[in-house]
Amino acid sequence: MSGDGPRNYPSTGSSVMLPLSAADGFTKVEVLICGGCPDNGFAMASAGNFTDALSSCGRMVITDPNPSWSMEDMPGPRTMSDMLILPNGEIIIINGARKGVAGWSMATDPVLTPYLYRPAPPVGKRFFILAATGIPRMYHSTANMMADGRLIVGGSNPHAGYVFTGTNFPTELRLEAYSPYYLENVYTYYARPKITSVSSTSLSYGTTFKVIYSVPHSVTDVIQFNAYTPSFTTHTNSMNQRLLILAAKTPTIVSNATGNVVYSASVTAPPSGVAAPPGYYMLFVVNGGIPSVAPWVHFS
Repeated sequence: MSGDGPRNYPSTGSSVMLPLSAADGFTKVEVLICGGCPDNGFAMASAGNFTDALSSCGRMVITDPNPSWSMEDMPGPRTMSDMLILPNGEIIIINGARKGVAGWSMATDPVLTPYLYRPAPPVGKRFFILAATGIPRMYHSTANMMADGRLIVGGSNPHAGYVFTGTNFPTELRLEAYSPYYLENVYTYYARPKITSVSSTSLSYGTTFKVIYSVPHSVTDVIQFNAYTPSFTTHTNSMNQRLLILAAKTPTIVSNATGNVVYSASVTAPPSGVAAPPGYYMLFVVNGGIPSVAPWVHFS
C-alpha cells in the first residue's frame, strides 16, 4: 500500500468493503484500510516505548483491471479500531489507541472519539470527528450494528487475565449503545422512515418484492433500500459484513393522511450468492441518509 508500515496483527489496522450497488450490477468492489503501526512498532512497544500508530488509509477498487491504492489520512493515528458500515453506506471507525500495538499491555493513549467516513466526497472532505465516549476500548474491544441503527460497543482487556485495579486500562465489562448522528431527530425534510410490511421475508435471488413504509411527509427522490449483513467482529476484524444498495422502482403513494405518507416500493433482491451470500440480512429503508428500523430478510 505505502511505506507507512504494516496493518496486520500486532500492527493492527482495520478494513471494510465499501457498499455494493445494483447500479453497476454489484460488480464494483472497493476496499478501505485504515490505521496500523510503523515497522518498528512492536519492538518499540515491547521495550516500553509506545510509538504513534498510523493515520493513513488506503482505498482500492480491487475489480479494476489495474488496481492501485489511493491514499488519504484520518484525523489522527489509530490502531486496534473497529471499522463498520452504517446502514446509510457511511463508515464508522471506533475504539482503539493512538500509540503502541495490539497485544497485552502493548498500547496506550486510547482514542475516545469515533471517526465518520463518507465515501462519496473528495479526499480531504470525507472524515468527521464524532462525540467521545468516556470508556477506553483497547485490545479485545468490539462493536457491531443493530437493527435499530445503533451500534453495540463493548470489551477491552489488554491483560492476560481479568484485571480490574492497579492499571490505567482495566478489564471492561460495560456495554454501550452508540447512537449515530442520524438518530438525533433534528431533521425536517429527511424524516426517519418506518417499514410497515415486506411482502416476503424469504427471497430467492433476483426476485422482486414489495416494501410498504411511511414517512411524516411526501418525499420520493432520496430513498434507498439497503440490505445489510452484520459482522462477526473480533480483534479488529469485522468479518462477513456487507451492505448492498438494491434496485427499486420509484415508490408510489398508497395513502396520504395528515402527517403520515405511506409508500409502496417494488424492490429487487440481489442477483446471486456472489453479490449476497445466502443468509439473513437487515433491510433498511434510507431517506436522505436516515435509516429505518430494519426487519430481517433471507436471500437464497
